[in-house]
Amino acid sequence: MANLISFHDVAKHKCKNDCWILIHGKVYDISSFIDEHPGGDNVLLAVTGKDASTDFDDVNHSNEAKETMKKYCIGDVDKSTVPVTAKYIPPWEKESTAETTKEETGNKMLVYLIPLLILGVAFFLRFYNNKQTS
Repeated sequence: MANLISFHDVAKHKCKNDCWILIHGKVYDISSFIDEHPGGDNVLLAVTGKDASTDFDDVNHSNEAKETMKKYCIGDVDKSTVPVTAKYIPPWEKESTAETTKEETGNKMLVYLIPLLILGVAFFLRFYNNKQTS
């Protein structure tokens, strides 16, 4: 059975001389590899304290890199200790969602306001015409 490591323990190891990262449920002690990483140590230090799976996948690592990782694996993360993170929504998508909501609200209001406005004008004209004839 693999060594089960809590996410809290993984997050404690986040400096250059003592660096653990979490990728796809596996915990890697990359302290001895950090200086050799082709992307530099800052890239690795930036993903400590969180699940780095997405960051790892975004780079499209070679098969050789994935094979090299195996020797740094020290165990599996206890999935019950990994915090749930909200899905990232880029700002431009947030704005378009807000604009859509504003447009929908405006359209719904017009459905009620236009008939009320017509009704108000009709009453005004009737009242005004009644005063003219008297």
